[in-house]
Amino acid sequence: MSAATTPGARYGVTSMVAPLRRVLIRRPATSGDWDAAGWRVPDSGSLERQHEAFAQLLSDLGVEVELAGSIDGLVDAVYMHDPLIMTARGGIPLNMAKPIRSSEPRHAAEELERLGIPVVGTLEGDAYADGGDRFWLDDHTIALGLGYRTNRAGAQALQALLTPEGVHVETYDMPHDQGPAYVLHLQSFLSAVTEDLFVVYEPLAPVRLLQDLKERGIGWIAIDPDSYAAMGCNILAVRPGVVVMVDAAPMVRDELAKRGIEVHTYDGSDLSLKGDGGPTCLTAPLLRR
Repeated sequence: MSAATTPGARYGVTSMVAPLRRVLIRRPATSGDWDAAGWRVPDSGSLERQHEAFAQLLSDLGVEVELAGSIDGLVDAVYMHDPLIMTARGGIPLNMAKPIRSSEPRHAAEELERLGIPVVGTLEGDAYADGGDRFWLDDHTIALGLGYRTNRAGAQALQALLTPEGVHVETYDMPHDQGPAYVLHLQSFLSAVTEDLFVVYEPLAPVRLLQDLKERGIGWIAIDPDSYAAMGCNILAVRPGVVVMVDAAPMVRDELAKRGIEVHTYDGSDLSLKGDGGPTCLTAPLLRR
């Protein structure tokens, strides 16, 4: 029995859509090198207010929210999904290739310790990975995008850490898109809203990944370029059929609603759109079951 299925468990994740019980988010820094981080400079007051409203939305939806403090100067640190991966046994602080984010996994490890969550292992040396490049296809399979933020050595290191849990890491080559300075994670173009319904921006999705989804009987809503640019593919499932997204992609929201999905939106004009990080990026799920 894994931590995620143990009665009274406080941590454990092996799914993208199982009910989100506990989540870690980090308050935003209000100053730093926005240009180096790839942000459009936000309004600091709006940034804080939008983050508070986002946290309250999650709480209102029944999620236990664990709040980490901001880190001076590290503007990307608000995107808590990237510096760690949760498994059934605990957390894995990663090793981030983007220089300005290299210290974030250490801070993530400190949060895991504070919250009483064991560290399964870490990535070191030339093994790089970002949390945004992983996607649980099922309880025993992680899809991992190989690109400018996650490399083959990182995939091999993750596989070694996950093998004792019976988890297989299936890698997919990512497209060049806009180059190494631009944030393209696997989850940039792929989100799950139920076990068998995803939202996908097909032009960036690896062909083999789409073929694998079809073989699994998974369907998806294919979105247009404008919706993709508005974070329409960055959707957080709170539980199957109940999701959170930025209030900027009405066509995606309406299509989800037509399919019976309960959609909750938040104002992410500064918090998400100016830093290219939607609700999945803002959250590090600690317990899904």
